[in-house]
Amino acid sequence: MNVFEEFQWRGMIYDATEGLKEVLATQKVTAYIGFDPTAPSLQVGNLFAIMALVHLQRYGHTPIAVVGGGTALIGDPSGKDKERPLLSKEQIERNVEGMREQLSRLLDFEAKSNPALLVNNADWLTPLNLIDFLRDVGKFFTVNYMLAKESVRRRIEQEEGISFTEFSYMLLQAYDFLVLYDRYNCTLQMGGSDQWGNITAGIDLIRRLRGARVHGLVLPLITSASGVKFGKTEAGTVWLDPELTSPYKFYQFWLNTDDRDVVQYLKYFTLLPKERIEELEQAVATAPEKREAQRTLAREVTRMVHGEDALVRAERASICLLYTSPSPRD
Repeated sequence: MNVFEEFQWRGMIYDATEGLKEVLATQKVTAYIGFDPTAPSLQVGNLFAIMALVHLQRYGHTPIAVVGGGTALIGDPSGKDKERPLLSKEQIERNVEGMREQLSRLLDFEAKSNPALLVNNADWLTPLNLIDFLRDVGKFFTVNYMLAKESVRRRIEQEEGISFTEFSYMLLQAYDFLVLYDRYNCTLQMGGSDQWGNITAGIDLIRRLRGARVHGLVLPLITSASGVKFGKTEAGTVWLDPELTSPYKFYQFWLNTDDRDVVQYLKYFTLLPKERIEELEQAVATAPEKREAQRTLAREVTRMVHGEDALVRAERASICLLYTSPSPRD
C-alpha cells in the first residue's frame, strides 16, 4: 500500500489532481499544508490536516508545515461569510510560537531520511515589494479567473462583499507554493476542500513560471452525524493546547463521540491499521453499550497529542468521576 491508498481507505480524499496517485506510488515527494495562526492554539479540526502530514512522513515522504505568519496578516476568505478581524503582528507571533510547539509533538523533525520541516511564510511574504509582486505574480492571474473561484464567488454574493485585502489572498498562497517549490522542491499542496481554488492557483503559477507539473489534494470537511460542526462543544472549541483544553476534557471530547461517527474518526485521527478498525466497527455494531471504539479513540488521540502521562491522568480522572457521580436513584 502507498500513502494515496492509505488516504483512500481512510476516506481522507475529497479531490486530487490527475496523476497524483501514480506519483505518490512511485516517487518520494515533499508536500505542505498551511496553518494560519489566527488563534492562540491549533484545535481538533486542524488535527485532521496534521494527520495527513503524519501519514505522508510514515510512507517516506517529506512533510512541510507552513505557519502562515504572513498570510494571517491578510486573512483567508475561504469558508467565511464575512471578513475576519485583522490581528496585530505581535499577536500573530505569539500564536505562531504556540503552534510550533504543538506541531513538534506530532511530526518528526529529527527523522534521518525525511525530517519534517516547519517554516513561516512571513519570512518571504513580509519583505515583498508590492510593485514587483504585482508585475511578477499578479500578471499571471486575470480577474475573471479569480472571480470564478468558489471562495471569492461566495463572498461576492454576500451583502458585505469582499475587500481587496482578502481578494488578494489567493495570489499570496499561490506565491507560497512557488517559493516552497523553488526552495524545497515541494510538489504537492494539501488542505481542506475549501482550499481547492487557492491550491489550483499555485499549481497554475508554477506551471506558468517554471514549466513544472505539481499537484494538489484536498481533504473532506468534517461534519458530525448530529449536524454539529466538528470540534465545537457546548463549552466551546476543543484546543490542542492543554492550558486551553485540559487533557481530561480533551479525552472526554473523543470519548463522547457518537456511534455514527466513531469509526470514521478512528480512520481520520488515529494510526490504527485497517484490521483493528474493522474489529472496532464490529464492536460498535454488536455491543455499542460497551463503547470500546470510543475508549480506543480517546486513548489513541490523547496519547498522540498530550503524551502517555496525560492519558493516564485523564483516564484516572474519568474513572473517579464515574464512581463518584450520583446514581439515578440518588
